[in-house]
Amino acid sequence: GGEGMGASDNTKGLALAVASSAFIGASFILKKIGLMRAGKCGVRAGGGGYTYLLEPLWWAGLITMLLGEVANFVAYVFAPAVLVTPLGALSIIVSSVLAHFVLKERLNKLGVLGCISCIVGSVVVVLHAPEEHMPDSVEEIWDLATQPGFLAYAGTTLLLMAIVVVFIEPRYGQKNILIYLGICSSMGSLTVVSIKAVGVAIKLTLDGMNQLAYPHTWLFILVAVICGVSQLNYLNKALDTFDLAMVSPVYYVMFTTLTIVASSIMFKDGAGQSLSSIASECCGLVTILSGTILLHAAKQKEAASSPGTILWFSDARMW
Repeated sequence: GGEGMGASDNTKGLALAVASSAFIGASFILKKIGLMRAGKCGVRAGGGGYTYLLEPLWWAGLITMLLGEVANFVAYVFAPAVLVTPLGALSIIVSSVLAHFVLKERLNKLGVLGCISCIVGSVVVVLHAPEEHMPDSVEEIWDLATQPGFLAYAGTTLLLMAIVVVFIEPRYGQKNILIYLGICSSMGSLTVVSIKAVGVAIKLTLDGMNQLAYPHTWLFILVAVICGVSQLNYLNKALDTFDLAMVSPVYYVMFTTLTIVASSIMFKDGAGQSLSSIASECCGLVTILSGTILLHAAKQKEAASSPGTILWFSDARMW
């Protein structure tokens, strides 16, 4: 079919996802420098101060981060989640490498190994990512969302969520990190799918096919907002209860996996792919996930050896 088209769409998505990671990785450094400068002049943010709001670099960091999130949102419109989501790991590399040169926070051997694994895994995933058919209307996405396979996924997820929230969370939420992060990642996978739908609706509307008249568009916006808000709510609970160095890698692994599962079921990403390319994608993913875990381990080791440093570093998708 539209081989030429598909390739260019995937390339656009890839470029946007990489740009998004670069912006988000850089934003951490800008914010960190801003916070450090503000800390010299007034009360540190950790001590409840708000001096950093007067610091232009902190604002530059915030704006860069927002740009990164927008680029990431648009990337989902053009490319399948299996291509976009794992590339979020690149933001960690950007921030680690910049921290090494700008903030003189040395990357140890583990960190370097983690960076290499993430890059290698990303290359493998990018080379084998499927071409995705761009839907022509929100109604078409609605048909995809209401097919039995995806309804089964969404139904099972929501049912499990309800059981976990009502029965399990009150008892074990504070003890087991997987409870909050499980809720969070499952919600996240539904958020991504609806954000993708909203993105396609916006793109089609800008192309002159108005999608805002369809109730489906507003339903997807509503789902994206509800799932997004509950995702952040549970993420904050997890961050409040557990160590950031624990939360980041676990959340990244769960969120990436569930997002890819959800959108592969909905957009039938696996259809028309050979077993070998699906296997390669899985291997690439595992390589990225391992790299991410190595990077976090390196950061943790570093923080342990110099107690003065704050664990400022985290996965961008967190906030």
